[in-house]
Amino acid sequence: MKVLVLSSGGDAPGMNRFIAKLAQYFGNKLYACKGGFKGLYENQIYPIKFFEPQKYANSAGCCIKSSRFPEFKDKEIFDKAIENAKSFDALVILGGNGSQKAVIEMNNAGVKAVFVPCTIDNDVEDSDYSIGFHTAVQSVINAARNIMPSMEAFSRACIFETMGRHCGKIAEEAAKVLQPDLLITKKQDLNKEEIANVINKNFKKEKATMIIIKENIIDIKKLCKDISASVKPADVRDFCISYLQRGSAPTNRELRIAYMFAVAAIKAIELKQLPIATMMQGGKIVLKKI
Repeated sequence: MKVLVLSSGGDAPGMNRFIAKLAQYFGNKLYACKGGFKGLYENQIYPIKFFEPQKYANSAGCCIKSSRFPEFKDKEIFDKAIENAKSFDALVILGGNGSQKAVIEMNNAGVKAVFVPCTIDNDVEDSDYSIGFHTAVQSVINAARNIMPSMEAFSRACIFETMGRHCGKIAEEAAKVLQPDLLITKKQDLNKEEIANVINKNFKKEKATMIIIKENIIDIKKLCKDISASVKPADVRDFCISYLQRGSAPTNRELRIAYMFAVAAIKAIELKQLPIATMMQGGKIVLKKI
């Protein structure tokens, strides 16, 4: 049996542990696309040992490389990628909702695949969890805890921008621990006057202000500039956590969950229950027929 694994879209902490487990199980029967669907189209396919997965098992990033490849929707490109994929008995795809749709399209074209939810945004339909989320949340918590003591020393305000694209789960989960003065995850909830009032009220009490805002709502630097014009002190700092969320070392919990997803994917491949999606529901990894 020949198995091929690829990562599509953004990287997520825990991906490498998943890939390392597959490599441990399948050995020289496992291959990987270098750079996701782009690598599949270009036939950039190599034995898994080329990527040294065990070396990176506990690290963030993606040892087999990833990419965003919107051209995959083009019929000519898709058809060529399918021909390259047909050399394998099973294809394992790590990614988000777009990757799950690709599994369905590839199955219709004759390629059997396993979908594994891997996105820090944790917005994959039908799955309570996707690989990378816990680490992303923890990185927000760690960043705020390291920065706010300095803000407190000067009674300053700091606006933390989290990732999440169109989903506010990272910001919301981090806020449960950090208890910020304001949490903003929707554009309609953004009120500059309210933000200024909170900062001014805290400053009078010689307190710092913590605000958490999800990305894609507003230009955070412009927001800080606008707010600074109406608060005392006129010193509102911004901190975009951004790639810290994807580049932070996976938490122990993340590593365990990634391992569990890998075990489920292996089971599906061995039982030839493809195409299928591995999902977490109620704290357990389940196999959902596509």
